[in-house]
Amino acid sequence: MDDNEQAPSELETLTLALLHSRGEVERLRERELLVSSLLGSVNAVLWAFDWEQQKMVYVSPAYERVFGRSAALLLSDFDEWRNSIYPDDMEYAEQSLQSVLEVGSVEQREYRIIRADGEVRWLSDKCFISPPNLFGGQSLIVGIAEDITEKKALQSELHRLATSDVLTGASNRRHFFEHAEQLFAEAQANSRPLAFLLLDIDDFKKINDGHGHQMGDRVLQRVAHCGAYVVRRDDLFGRIGGEEFAVIFPNCDATQARQVAERLQREVQRLQFPADEGSFGVTISQGITVLGEGDELDDLYARADAAMYQAKRQGKDCIVLG
Repeated sequence: MDDNEQAPSELETLTLALLHSRGEVERLRERELLVSSLLGSVNAVLWAFDWEQQKMVYVSPAYERVFGRSAALLLSDFDEWRNSIYPDDMEYAEQSLQSVLEVGSVEQREYRIIRADGEVRWLSDKCFISPPNLFGGQSLIVGIAEDITEKKALQSELHRLATSDVLTGASNRRHFFEHAEQLFAEAQANSRPLAFLLLDIDDFKKINDGHGHQMGDRVLQRVAHCGAYVVRRDDLFGRIGGEEFAVIFPNCDATQARQVAERLQREVQRLQFPADEGSFGVTISQGITVLGEGDELDDLYARADAAMYQAKRQGKDCIVLG
């Protein structure tokens, strides 16, 4: 050091240290503000859960937007999370959270929540065990939950469009026979009864020619509604072409299938449609068959089809077993 230069005084050294420290504090504060801003703008819920204490130790700002509930309540009482889960999904949500401890991570779990306003939303929740070098060595389950309600609605609509007849809402031909193959295979594998029904709207061409195709569409829709109304929960009802519909009855013998067919016959007979001269009704012809030894699904279809046309020849508006 030059003789003319003077060493900084203790006060100057302290001042420089304070300025440096203040700069570090400001930089830390800026980083905290940046992280806080980022977390506030992300429309997904970041969370950390202490499994041993059964306590939520952190939840990001998006929690209140997505769940519509108080973050403070959640942090003070984990039952607030349980209260937000849709009842039918509670067991799955809790078990899948516990499974993180066994496998280290869960890439995707989907469940429904009930917001404070009563709205039901779908969540996709990914979670994993935090690294041991974080959080002071405390082992936490951390994750990110995203609202996928719109995605679920889109998937549901795409599935409906792919499997349903656009006009009547019944299963379309492709979906009907794909599902029918599954039900047929299950019946064969488990030696259970299975019945197959085909029905056709009588004189449908006359309806279209005499009352117009728009009225014909209404007839198809109303008959389809009758079919959906009378079949059992596990039965499969579909429109397989034109004015022709089909039903497959798992775990059902000929007597039970005929009982459903008779109910359908009565429901259709009650239908009335407006016309210039007042109103008109419609009838259906039905053919039923049951699974036999050595049958394939095509055999059931062929016998039900033959029985249905036999019903036509017998005067229509009746049921024939084939």
